[in-house]
Amino acid sequence: MPKMKTNSGAKKRFELTGSGRVKRKHAFKSHILTKKTIKQKRNLTHTSLVASADEKRVKALLVA
Repeated sequence: MPKMKTNSGAKKRFELTGSGRVKRKHAFKSHILTKKTIKQKRNLTHTSLVASADEKRVKALLVA
């Protein structure tokens, strides 16, 4: 039986931390930035963790 493939979209968007949590980037930072405040854009720059409710599904996509 062939190896399972990691989901290509997920591997571009998520990263596992050392403790096994899943890091993600914020949305709304790619275009139409002129109407967003400097503070809003700065806060969207930082990475965040995937919610615990979604973590199991994201890990299944990454560790396929």
